[in-house]
Amino acid sequence: MQTAINIIVLASIYALISCGYVLIYKVSRVLNLAHGELMLLGAYLLLAVSSNISPDPWLAVTLAAGLSIVVGLLVYVLLMRKMTGESVLAAVLTTIAFGILLRGVMILVWSPQQHNIAKPLGIANSAIEILPGARISSVAATLVLVTVLVYAALFAFLRLSRWGMRMRAAGQNPLLAAQRGIELHIIYALAWGLSTFTGATAGMLIAMDSRLDSTMVMIGLKAFPAALVGGLDSLFGAIIGSLIIAGAEVLMIQWVNPLLSDVVPFFVLIAMLAIRPWGLFGTREKLDRV
Repeated sequence: MQTAINIIVLASIYALISCGYVLIYKVSRVLNLAHGELMLLGAYLLLAVSSNISPDPWLAVTLAAGLSIVVGLLVYVLLMRKMTGESVLAAVLTTIAFGILLRGVMILVWSPQQHNIAKPLGIANSAIEILPGARISSVAATLVLVTVLVYAALFAFLRLSRWGMRMRAAGQNPLLAAQRGIELHIIYALAWGLSTFTGATAGMLIAMDSRLDSTMVMIGLKAFPAALVGGLDSLFGAIIGSLIIAGAEVLMIQWVNPLLSDVVPFFVLIAMLAIRPWGLFGTREKLDRV
């Protein structure tokens, strides 16, 4: 039972991060390989807010999440907007370069040492016994709940809201959407804001559950195979891909060797690329243009 709980928690982490990859790719066909760094920045923003503005956890998380949305919007407006009309490769390389630069800046500002972010927020993070021999920390349980709520909100937003339908239209046929009066740059900026928000939320919860340091960016990178396995233009696929990656990783840690945990997601990714390059629920015609 404890193994199943570990898989659910890890899958929730990957799903909450990977939906950011999916949102940007689904709308603008850009692979944001700086998403892990933006996730890490969200956690450092929470540390900065809790240390310098308010130690109240609700206020600190709200302010950090709001700042993360602003960061996502600025990244698009100041950087990625200039990539409009350029090749896909140029946009991907831009996100890689930006991620490396951002990681270096964060290390310079906050140092590479570990930070206990739960302490200034007054979070105890006690263990909750679900069943005999099966436990989950309170922050991990919150992370699972937040992931469910985020996905429910995203599905409802994309299916029912006017802006969500505009985002879907822009992703399916940007030229036709622009001809119909949809301002593509606003849609793309919204996608970057939402993506950074979900990634930052994951980063803040991960940091509260364990410790915060620069190596946490690896978690964001390991979530990328989950998005690709499920299909880069499918939110539902991101959930299934996260479950597959998390299940393989937890079982490998438990039955083979914990040192292989960082390798497993990419092994599964290579296997999927060899069999079905567009992912389990991805659209083949769209991914052929990457």
